[in-house]
Amino acid sequence: MPEKDLIHLTIDGQRVEAPRGTVVLEAARAAGIRIPHYCYHPGLSRVGSCRLCLVEIEKSPKLQPSCSTPVSEGMVVRTGTPQALENRRSVLEFLLANHPLDCPVCDQAGECELQNYYMAHGRYDARYNDNKSKRKKATPIGPRIILDQERCILCTRCVRFTREISRTFELGVIERGHRSFIDIFPGRELENRYSGNIADICPVGAMTDRDFRFQCRVWFLGSADSVCPGCSRGCNIEIHYNNRFNPRYHTRRVERLKPRYNGRVNSYWMCDEGRYAYHAIDAPNRLSRPDPGPDGASGEDAWSSAIGRVAASIKDAVAGYGAESVAVVASPQMTNEELFAVRRLFFDALGIGTIAFRAPAREEPRSDDLLITADRHPNSRGAEILLPPGGGVGDLLRACSEGRIRVLYLFHHDLTAGYDPGFIRSALGRVPQVIFQGSWSHPTAELASVRLPAAVYAEKEGTFTNIQGRVQRIRAAVPPVGHSMPDLAILARLGAELGAPLGSDPEAVFDEIAGSVDAFSGMTYASLGGGGALLKQGAGA
Repeated sequence: MPEKDLIHLTIDGQRVEAPRGTVVLEAARAAGIRIPHYCYHPGLSRVGSCRLCLVEIEKSPKLQPSCSTPVSEGMVVRTGTPQALENRRSVLEFLLANHPLDCPVCDQAGECELQNYYMAHGRYDARYNDNKSKRKKATPIGPRIILDQERCILCTRCVRFTREISRTFELGVIERGHRSFIDIFPGRELENRYSGNIADICPVGAMTDRDFRFQCRVWFLGSADSVCPGCSRGCNIEIHYNNRFNPRYHTRRVERLKPRYNGRVNSYWMCDEGRYAYHAIDAPNRLSRPDPGPDGASGEDAWSSAIGRVAASIKDAVAGYGAESVAVVASPQMTNEELFAVRRLFFDALGIGTIAFRAPAREEPRSDDLLITADRHPNSRGAEILLPPGGGVGDLLRACSEGRIRVLYLFHHDLTAGYDPGFIRSALGRVPQVIFQGSWSHPTAELASVRLPAAVYAEKEGTFTNIQGRVQRIRAAVPPVGHSMPDLAILARLGAELGAPLGSDPEAVFDEIAGSVDAFSGMTYASLGGGGALLKQGAGA
């Protein structure tokens, strides 16, 4: 940044540089100095109503709100003076005058800023002895959110979110003065496509997520950075998983998804569709072990048997009918590394030219002007670059129905979601060997001769390329369920059986992509960092 656009100031004796227009609170945060605050959120407008973030600024006669005061050249800020600390104690005492002491049963316990700030700055000799005011408790205000008005501190983050981000205007501040409270407008429900974010931004336990409510204490949660696979936006997320998972007492290993800030992709938000799709990770219809086959093998033996049968069917088809008798339907749900392995194995090594990946949906998904895109796959851009040009799935299915395909290798797709189920049964019924590699059982998987269970995005490492051409990393949060494996590991085993060795380490495969595909040149896992990196403009495969 040019020097003329930088402001130099001092915060608590520390020399700080900040871009022009930055507020004091953000300049302090960037310097590692934390100023307590409630109403301020960097993704929302500033209202300066909670008064918790007041600081001393030299030459100002009174304390100033750090959330709305822009930095200026030579400014001197002190955040820990007796006057500033007394203000925090007074604000916290005021907020707790009517706040219920139900922390032991509050889902926000462990990540509640009211708890954290009070322990650091509170007035422990409470002076308020009257009965606390009573308001609505644990009231559903929509399919996703529970409102507890007694816990609300009137920061208005939720109201501003519905006005400025979702633009659905369901919430408002009712009454005035000490009678004020947050509520849903009469005749409305909090039912927009981003309502789960309201639980994220609430700094206390007033707005809680109905899905996560009473499921797990937050101090039992581990976290892994990843990318939402729900559409081509590629929202950055955190996967929160249960560190104390025991299948005797729990039904899900992943407890929730939270948005992770990326100013170039999703800012601070994510949609509800992506947020609650994590239930599929531990769904009852997950494929967890290969089909036993005619030999009745199980465990590792079942994998060896299944891979052997798949390799034999591909070899026989290529030897007897030519490479054109084998067709592949890859999936844009697969990572860049896995799609590259598909190309290396089927196209480069076996000479199979029929590789499709676009399967239509029966209903056109709705997009919006915030985050959601019509393409419900996280890696269509990567598939376009990494896979060889091929026909559509429709042409491939016609070839199947005409008996021209001897082996059909399907990755992840449920073709009945985009085509008439009767046509799919008829077309695949004409194929002697249908191999399905995927994560869930569905009507198409049930038609396969061999099913190979694949890990989901939360169980593996790799990268996706989003609609902007931004390559972003996903990381494993939990191990693959049962005997399932990442697609890359399955392809590596199949390649070894077919005499075409492939790498099974995602980082090594990504280095190979960067060295052979112009669009990815120069990239490494380290260079992607937490925010990803854009493909090289104008570069092809």
